[in-house]
Amino acid sequence: MTHCDPFKRSILIVDDEADVLAALSETISSDAYRIVTCLNAAEALAAIQKEAFAVVISDQNMPEMTGLQLLEKVSEAQPHCSRVLITGMLVVDTLIGAINSGEIYRFIAKPWKRGEVVATVENAVHRYDLLLENQRLQAETQALNASLEAANATLRENLGLVTEQKSAIDRAHDALRQNFEHSLGLCFRLMSTFYPLLGKQAQAVVEICRAMADTEYFTEVERHVLMTSAWIYDIGLVALDRPLLHKLFTRPEACTPEEHALLRHHTIIGQTLAAFVDQLQEVGTTIRAHHERFDGSGYPDGHAGENLPWTARCLAVAVAFVQSGMPKEQACEFLLEESGKGFDPEAVRLFFRTNRMSNLPRNVKEVLMAELKPGMELARGIVTPSGMLLVPEGQVLNEYSISKLTNHGRLNLVTERLMIFG
Repeated sequence: MTHCDPFKRSILIVDDEADVLAALSETISSDAYRIVTCLNAAEALAAIQKEAFAVVISDQNMPEMTGLQLLEKVSEAQPHCSRVLITGMLVVDTLIGAINSGEIYRFIAKPWKRGEVVATVENAVHRYDLLLENQRLQAETQALNASLEAANATLRENLGLVTEQKSAIDRAHDALRQNFEHSLGLCFRLMSTFYPLLGKQAQAVVEICRAMADTEYFTEVERHVLMTSAWIYDIGLVALDRPLLHKLFTRPEACTPEEHALLRHHTIIGQTLAAFVDQLQEVGTTIRAHHERFDGSGYPDGHAGENLPWTARCLAVAVAFVQSGMPKEQACEFLLEESGKGFDPEAVRLFFRTNRMSNLPRNVKEVLMAELKPGMELARGIVTPSGMLLVPEGQVLNEYSISKLTNHGRLNLVTERLMIFG
């Protein structure tokens, strides 16, 4: 079946009277239509096998086959075609039934009126166009649904693969975590077995570092680095002889310069051994730097200030407190004396704030320099190491006083603990 000019709709007119065919053709003639005429049903049936028609108009009273019978066959061959019956006499019930059953779209009564015929044909062509468009949209919808179903099937398959891969990754992650915890525990047991004091000190350092790490001043990575380093910061000491290690802990003044040099090397060994426990380079760097001093006079590299990792500065405070061997109050005084020299003042303040190493009045709390905000009231005056009063006790802080403290801290460290009412 062919479609002739795609810009014209074909209309088939069937009537056994040539004059009627000519009159109908002239009535509906338009540049938008291609008119085909047939004098009998046989010609019409042959025509619809060769060409698609938007509208078929047939007279009812024809020899061999009635118009209704012809249009019924047309509906079977070209279901979208709009079928119009022209009749001068027909039982109304039969006609209504034919319309309702879809055999015909409209009927035109003889004698017809030109306007009625033209309007009927225009509407019939419009109906045909709508049916074709609907067919096209349905075909597109079916194609899209098929594509969507195929995509969904692929998605389900990929989702299954992703779920499988995630499960595999989770299992691998769990295995890595277990291996990490096993390696960390093994190192801790090795230290404890080699020299029990190392294990006891590590446990105390871990508790202090855990309190410090549970603040907003650490990223997730930094928390992991600090806690891992706290467990094995002294792992390098297992490279020393136990008698020498005992001497270093009990009678350090009796050690020779060579023996002290061996001790200073343990942080470098600890950095090397840490790489077997945790792949994060920062863990080894923190362990290497935990005996550095804030003023640059520590070991092994002599780094100072903020060139030292934040995690190492915090670990240094915890280790110094635990390994000082002093009563708690004296150890706290030692940290305060060394604030700004051996230790980062902010790390010292964080230590005191998080570990409650002193009994403060209920309405007084300790803060870090970074936590100072306008409206806070100082519970203790802030004095420079030379004795100059920076901010008096009881002053309510504002933007200016905070800026003054901060700027002074950049040039001359504020080493005191910061107490506020609150």
